[in-house]
Amino acid sequence: MNDHPGDLDAGLRALISRGYQFVHPSADDGELLAVVGVRVHGDVVDVFRLHAEDDALAMRMPATEKNIFAPGACLWRSAGAAIRVLTDLLALPDPESPTPAPGCWIPGRPGRSKWVAAS
Repeated sequence: MNDHPGDLDAGLRALISRGYQFVHPSADDGELLAVVGVRVHGDVVDVFRLHAEDDALAMRMPATEKNIFAPGACLWRSAGAAIRVLTDLLALPDPESPTPAPGCWIPGRPGRSKWVAAS
């Protein structure tokens, strides 16, 4: 797999091919706030948040984090231009643990979902 996306679309397609699920949180008035990709694998959660081409954030956190949008513990983080953040995220090695983190997505208002970790 190419770990260096040539453009934003290629980077997003690479995330999709790795199993990222996307949600599109919006404000109460319907305005799109971000494009958010989430992948739960092994004992970690990877999150990619795109606000604009020059404003993106990617994080890896323990699967036990209660709020993936404002985690208390972050194992890895990259912020800045979307292409650079995507390149950093795609270069990140997958953890060794084959056990998927237990939990599920709970749908909310249109365009909003919440990850609920199993207890």
